[in-house]
Amino acid sequence: MVEKQKDVVFADAREDLSRAVGEVFSHFGGAGELLAGRKEAWIKVNAVDLRACCYTAPAVVEAAVRELVAAGAQKVVVAENSTQGTVTRLVARATGLAAASRRAGAEFLCMDETPPSPVFLPGLSAHADVSLPARKALVDRKKDVFYLSIPKLKTHSMTTVTLGLKNQFGFLHHASRVADHNMNLHQKIADLYAVMRPDFTLVDGLFATNHGHFPARANAGECVVETGVVIGGENVLAVDAAAASFLGIEPMEVRHLALAAGEDPGAAAFDVVNRELYEQRAQKFTHHLLMRLPMDLRIIRGKERCCAEGCELNTLNAAELMHCDHGGRGGFTIIMGKGADPDEVARVQGPVHLAGTCAAEQWRDELSRRLGRRMVTASVGCNNLPDTIQALCRHMKVSPTSLAVVNPLRAVAALASARLHGSRARVPRLF
Repeated sequence: MVEKQKDVVFADAREDLSRAVGEVFSHFGGAGELLAGRKEAWIKVNAVDLRACCYTAPAVVEAAVRELVAAGAQKVVVAENSTQGTVTRLVARATGLAAASRRAGAEFLCMDETPPSPVFLPGLSAHADVSLPARKALVDRKKDVFYLSIPKLKTHSMTTVTLGLKNQFGFLHHASRVADHNMNLHQKIADLYAVMRPDFTLVDGLFATNHGHFPARANAGECVVETGVVIGGENVLAVDAAAASFLGIEPMEVRHLALAAGEDPGAAAFDVVNRELYEQRAQKFTHHLLMRLPMDLRIIRGKERCCAEGCELNTLNAAELMHCDHGGRGGFTIIMGKGADPDEVARVQGPVHLAGTCAAEQWRDELSRRLGRRMVTASVGCNNLPDTIQALCRHMKVSPTSLAVVNPLRAVAALASARLHGSRARVPRLF
């Protein structure tokens, strides 16, 4: 298998998805060869949210599970911990991922309902909490477990792309996602790769997202592109590099990929299998947001620490989605980063949101005294998405329950059920 380590297979999934998944596995000897006698398999999907084209297609997961079960896997776990602001139980049900997993013979694990367990991140010299069952299975490796990563083919406003390496960010419990969601984010992703590495990566490329990973439904015509492929290989660095290239993005411009590759320039080298298909369907995408925001939304950026990987684009992505899909209004100011111009801040009138710890520590007391505490909101941390959602809903006159897309009663019921099952997800207040 060594000679195939850099091979990345592009298979046409438009006609027969199951055949395409089998074709990818077959290039490496088939699912049985990949399992190598292991009876347990873990699959990490990307189910950041239940909005269309934000999650791994259930049909891809079902096809992969069936391949593994037919090859002798006796236990298959499909696992995810969705983004802050929602609970995995709701996403798994609403997207059909839980049902597809069960149909194929797997169990679906909501990792936000599992205890946290620390792992050491070598590059950051810090600990972060991941799901305890995931740590035991994929970090400790006390028993033979096959680990398959199935990300979705997406650009990402904060990390350029979200593929095999970024998919592992979902192992983190929500509380550990707030820290380092700044200029350190790429290092954190590279560190997760250092401690838990997929045995195989299968990218769901049925559709790809342009202008970031979380497009508004109103912008789907520009942001969601049918590409009709599945992409796979044994080396996650090679797969990510090939998939990024397929999206028109230079692989080494993806910082977490470059960090994971380290000083070896060939670590992310790849050989495309089915190059004709690759060339026919390759796209030229961008990770930059469309920036469709209310005309009367004022943004003041600090001269320092206005990190694109955190407070800036996290906040603007949420604001764009609320404006485009939910009629969110402007008429307020967002201050982000450290070292905003004092004269600009002095001219702020009306409601204001302070995005991130830097802005909150510098301006909250002064603005609260001048404008009144009720006029000022803040999201403390570098990726405090629940507080960001709560604040933007208030300023933009959007109901938090409408963001769930599904019936509000269904969302509340799923949240209650998740809490009963021990969910540690960080979500905004619904009412």
